[in-house]
Amino acid sequence: MAEQIIFKREEDLPYQPVSFGSMTWNKTGSWRYLRPRFENKIPPCNEGCPAGQDIEGAMVLMGKGKVFEAWELLKEENPFPGVCGRVCFHPCESSCNRKDFDEAVSINTLERFLADAASKQGRRLSREREKRKGKIAIVGSGPAGLTCAYHLARMGYGVMIFEALPVLGGMLRVGIPDYRLPKKVLEEEIDQILELGVRAEMNVRLGQDFLLSDLAEYQAVFLAMGNHRSKSMGIPGEEASGIMSGVEFLRNVNLGKEVVLGKRVAVIGGGNTAFDAARCALRLGAKPFILYRRTREEMPAFPGEISEAEEEAIEISYLVSPMRLIAENGRVTRLECVKNRLGPADEDGRRRPVEIKGSNFFLEVDQVISAIGEEADLSALPKKVGIKENAILTDERGATKQKGVFAGGDITHQPRTVVHAIGSGKRAAIFIDCFLKGIQWQGLFEAIRIGERGSLSMKRYLQGENERAPTSSKTVRFQDLNLDYFDYKKRKKMPKAQISKRPGSFAEVNLGFSEEVAAEETGRCFNCGVCNLCDNCYIFCPDVAILKQGEEQANIVDYDHCKGCGICVQECPRDAMVMEEERK
Repeated sequence: MAEQIIFKREEDLPYQPVSFGSMTWNKTGSWRYLRPRFENKIPPCNEGCPAGQDIEGAMVLMGKGKVFEAWELLKEENPFPGVCGRVCFHPCESSCNRKDFDEAVSINTLERFLADAASKQGRRLSREREKRKGKIAIVGSGPAGLTCAYHLARMGYGVMIFEALPVLGGMLRVGIPDYRLPKKVLEEEIDQILELGVRAEMNVRLGQDFLLSDLAEYQAVFLAMGNHRSKSMGIPGEEASGIMSGVEFLRNVNLGKEVVLGKRVAVIGGGNTAFDAARCALRLGAKPFILYRRTREEMPAFPGEISEAEEEAIEISYLVSPMRLIAENGRVTRLECVKNRLGPADEDGRRRPVEIKGSNFFLEVDQVISAIGEEADLSALPKKVGIKENAILTDERGATKQKGVFAGGDITHQPRTVVHAIGSGKRAAIFIDCFLKGIQWQGLFEAIRIGERGSLSMKRYLQGENERAPTSSKTVRFQDLNLDYFDYKKRKKMPKAQISKRPGSFAEVNLGFSEEVAAEETGRCFNCGVCNLCDNCYIFCPDVAILKQGEEQANIVDYDHCKGCGICVQECPRDAMVMEEERK
């Protein structure tokens, strides 16, 4: 075998020809019949957010350490990131592509982190705005009403809120306990809305203190009264004392009124109200238990609510229905129940409970809390508004059948969640603005919708038709990603208050992320559909046809030399590039 030659010094190397010329004159791009193009698409989390927040954009800013800029980005669409970071059922996480790789990014907790960080620093949004003609009346100060007020005030309109309760916030204020949503968090975000010039009058009820016709001085009206009336159980004995609705119970607790329960408290129902009532009763010293007529799989309560109730050892009996309330000296003492089996599905897709004959049994109770559902009181509204099945009929704008009157939140036909109410309030603000300006709204949805089925973007709406940049309507799905460039990382867990300390205390259960944990969790985001300058295209291009441009060193394609091989598109981890036919 020949001896290996080792060069120890530069002088030992043989002469080699080196060219200092350039081949840039050879414009090989003329060979191309396909061309790559950078195209930011829609992240599925953005499309999945009913409030229309730019979640992916906030993740990018957080990754750069720009926490307050990320908070401001969320606030462009949603005035309640601190609230939503605590009580939203986070459909954004259900849409997150990362869930099919390992686990979804903890978007909900990161949203809360941003709001809490801004609160600690006393951050406020700019109050500078152009004043516009037009006054809008908003009836109800729940998440829909306050969101509508927030966006209209930021557009420069005068806004007046009429609220039946002695406090602002609607069900956020009187329907959600402190251990889930501390009043300080809610009040701070409401204060930021009032700081924009929004005025409010409390203790005034539609139909009792004023009528819709009394609001004629306002150019538009937004109805958002919410569902504050509990449905009746419809069983004998409901007239006895010791029986209370879940809505009434939670309202009294949240308003600081004295509530006497006794020890054995039966809570009827399987929604969030039932679980909030049971967990409040536990904190007031009672021993609550929940009775639900179906199984856990059919429960409408959020899974997290159910799990936390189980952690707190609250007893839950499934496939049980109340039949009769028995009272002694006018006060309930026993509850007759019957066992069920599941029959065929109802119109809502859940299997119907069917009574098992002869399975009756009795429970000793000191108090019964009925939480089988809430409904709206729309009796004060004129028929011309348009009401069907105890809900206000609206079109896609949120407009009712009465000109200038819009509606949103739980009193309309939409999912009854906080984040859907926020989305409906923003939608109404957009189309109230269109109504007052006389703008044709047809076709606007396609221009400002986030993705193919998402909510509306206030940012894009305010940019105006001439300033609005074209955007892709394609939402990036899991199969569109190049997963070779991502590592498996466990989702960070939310720290919680000790279970032993929860009874007797309304202190917050979920404690939030530290700055370090939030930064780690932010790093798990795939940034689906958006170029984050990972430079794969720059590194892998065989023709060195990816160039850097501007202060941000953004990547652009040098079409004079790109042959259209498509390697850059193939190696893009996030599907932020496309191949298209060469233009003639």
